[in-house]
Amino acid sequence: MDFDRTKEYVQHHSEAEGKVQRKMIWVIFWVLLGITGVEVTLGLVWNDMGLAWPFVKWTFILLTLVKAYYIVAYYMHLKHEYKNFIYMVIMPYVVLVVYLIILALNEAVFVHDTHGLL
Repeated sequence: MDFDRTKEYVQHHSEAEGKVQRKMIWVIFWVLLGITGVEVTLGLVWNDMGLAWPFVKWTFILLTLVKAYYIVAYYMHLKHEYKNFIYMVIMPYVVLVVYLIILALNEAVFVHDTHGLL
């Protein structure tokens, strides 16, 4: 039994296509590194810059979502998949986040009603 798939690989992948893919990987790497640099810098100097904490918090959340998109889309190769498959992978996380938000809001209302304003 021959497990060498070199000929099959060569038929479907050219060197030019490989260069384009490697360049895209490096571009995404630098984008993620830049976003991480912004997050770290913001975390270190937000108080000195006089920024409001809610602004910093929402900026972190937004930048984290952007990083998650790039990681899932390019490094996990979901960018070029069928839409139905992407929805199948993403929907459990969306349902979980909505559930956690509803749960947190429900518990906050209970604490507020039981113990008064904290």
